[in-house]
Amino acid sequence: MTQERPQRAPSRFPRWVYGVGEEPDPRFSLANERTFLAWIRTSLALSAGGVALEALELPLAPGPRLACSVLLICLGILGAVQSWWGWASSERAMREARALPAARLSPVIAAGTFAAGVLLLLALLLR
Repeated sequence: MTQERPQRAPSRFPRWVYGVGEEPDPRFSLANERTFLAWIRTSLALSAGGVALEALELPLAPGPRLACSVLLICLGILGAVQSWWGWASSERAMREARALPAARLSPVIAAGTFAAGVLLLLALLLR
């Protein structure tokens, strides 16, 4: 008769998230992952919009168009940071049975998107 060894839990990345607390209900972790993916889609859309604005031959004033393009690409980068940081801090909070944290970069991304819209309007008016 052989004695079975207890199975070791696989190491999961990042350890600072998965190495604490207890495993939450999978539905909550999956919802957190969907939020992560929504932020990633938003990040890709902002970046693609910035690239398209500069790559296409649009009849817009060049200065505000370039500023808007750079701003959109920077917002896309911030969206990617928010997606990762938001996912990790929410997952850790769930594991530690704490309240979920607020999305810290959301106000910055919202204000930046507003500013990009104003720049785009300015570029249309100055053409």
